[in-house]
Amino acid sequence: MERVTEDRAPEPLTEYAHRLTRRVRAFDRRHPLPWDLHFTGFWVTAALIDYAGGGWRHNAHSVDVPGWLLLTMSLGLSVPLLWRRTHPTAALVAMAPFAVANAWTGAALQAALLQLVLVYHLALRRPLRDLWWAAALVLPPVLVSATRHGEGTWDQQIGSHLMSVTVAVLIGVTVRTRRNYTEALEDRARRLETERDQQAQLATAAERARIAREMHDIIGHNLSVITGLADGGRYAAAKSPERAGQALDAIATTSRQALTELRRLLDVLREDEASRPDLTPQPGLTDLDRLLDGVRSAGLPVSTTTHGVPDLPPGRQLTVYRVIQEALTNTLKHGGPDTTAAIELFYEEKASVTVTITDTGHGRSGDALRADAGGRGLPGMRERTALYGGTLEAGPRPHPEQGWRVRIHLPEESPQ
Repeated sequence: MERVTEDRAPEPLTEYAHRLTRRVRAFDRRHPLPWDLHFTGFWVTAALIDYAGGGWRHNAHSVDVPGWLLLTMSLGLSVPLLWRRTHPTAALVAMAPFAVANAWTGAALQAALLQLVLVYHLALRRPLRDLWWAAALVLPPVLVSATRHGEGTWDQQIGSHLMSVTVAVLIGVTVRTRRNYTEALEDRARRLETERDQQAQLATAAERARIAREMHDIIGHNLSVITGLADGGRYAAAKSPERAGQALDAIATTSRQALTELRRLLDVLREDEASRPDLTPQPGLTDLDRLLDGVRSAGLPVSTTTHGVPDLPPGRQLTVYRVIQEALTNTLKHGGPDTTAAIELFYEEKASVTVTITDTGHGRSGDALRADAGGRGLPGMRERTALYGGTLEAGPRPHPEQGWRVRIHLPEESPQ
């Protein structure tokens, strides 16, 4: 059975009216002067047409006004409208004497309506406390008209005047409130978009740094092991072909392991969030034995000492694993012949751990230190350690001991 859904689309005429209104408002904001000139010209033209037809006489008490004076009053009442957006206060002051003259002559030039337009713009752009004198400027023409032409009682004229000013002010305040609210929403949307872009850039930079660390740890360590095995195999080939074959087997195993880890990392990068399998390379403490076996096979004897019970979350395990891996890689690179390494792990409560890696190598020369500083080894270890609020110390062992020491401490895990 086919299901029928009814979508209520706006009527074509209503949609057209909304679209036309938005276009007019957009044009008005971008090109205020042409719009104001048309608005002002309309009132001047209307006054001239009214004068030509004799309709400018408001009542029997209207004074016979020459054409030039009527045109002057029309301009005096209309031209100030050009500054209603930028200087509404000055425009209302400039219009006031012409409104009084209009009321004195009895000419029907709609001065009260034009003054109310300026009152509306004052309410749109000025605080309410600054509007009391606007009502005072609009009042004299009303009093002159009531006194000279006897149009209603004073109470009626003043009451009508106050009501008209109040309505103009309320409309102006309402439009201003709505406009401020809309601008606040647009500003908030812009700020949220900017913050979202910044967060995306920061996330991208963090992801690139993470990938760079992983690539450095995977490739750097395995290549160092392969290099050590290749050197050993070359010397062993002449004296012990069997040892050389073992070295080649270890090179093949290490190479396959590096390729597997790289493939897993690249798979993570290629897959999207929805279909991403759980292939993120996350070695931990259980992988330390395999790591140390590879290092030993490359010719670096390594001893381990453990205190306490290892109980670390996966993120901290990865940090400990990568720091040990990087420290041993540096030892393979710079330690020299007959170097040994030792690892001490102190596990404490609440996922706190201290790891110390020492070697008996010749230390690092100034060039080697500069090379490490310019690469990603020590900075990568510092970043991983700082992620959990930890500290890292790296440098030569105290005299008279020879070699290098790397020590990290991850403090207790904060409660969530």
